[in-house]
Amino acid sequence: MTRASPPYPRHSLVWVRPDAWRAVMASRPDLAALPRVEHWALQDYPLIVRRYGHEDAQATDDRVPLGLPLPPADGKQRLFLSMSRADIVTHGPCPLLQDVLYVAPAAWLPSLRRVLHCAQAHAVEVRVFGSLAWQHLTGLPYLSPHSDIDLLWRLTANSKQIRQWLDELAMLDAAAPMRLDGELLRADGAGVNWRELQGGAATVLLKATHEARLLTPMEFFRTGHDCAAIA
Repeated sequence: MTRASPPYPRHSLVWVRPDAWRAVMASRPDLAALPRVEHWALQDYPLIVRRYGHEDAQATDDRVPLGLPLPPADGKQRLFLSMSRADIVTHGPCPLLQDVLYVAPAAWLPSLRRVLHCAQAHAVEVRVFGSLAWQHLTGLPYLSPHSDIDLLWRLTANSKQIRQWLDELAMLDAAAPMRLDGELLRADGAGVNWRELQGGAATVLLKATHEARLLTPMEFFRTGHDCAAIA
């Protein structure tokens, strides 16, 4: 049976009701044993929407698959849970890159400003997930000298000449002091790693809320109706 489209695409941030969070803690001794997690939602920290996995085999479309990545000091664990849609108070996208520059290490700033300039020149929205985003969202220490930066690029209807933009991004990555990781997103939230697209692979791995599958780059763009060309 085909699942209905989820109301919250992958990488959406959600904030949940404190009473719902307490109920989760009461039912999950593994989570309740982690001091940071017990108070997570009570401190108004968000969770992030992830792809359905094997741990969601019994999930229904009323349940939203969520993740909570702990900072390195707490073991850098990635915790998986799900919440009812009714438990979610509000939601929104990951933060924009320009809004988290103040958190980034000084050595990253020249490269990040070049990434922003490149994105603006090609009408591509760039957001942040991963360590930089979580340090911004929580104030907890997520970044280390070995951190990568995880970026989300969402193409707009005006995005053109994607191949040129990806090649420019590859040059920026080669010159950056940190690795530029991340996904290119369609309007429906499905994403492909930007390196796979830039590298000219015959097939790329699509990640969506309900699936992960191989398809051609043209299928990825054509299905999403995001842009006019990749040539």
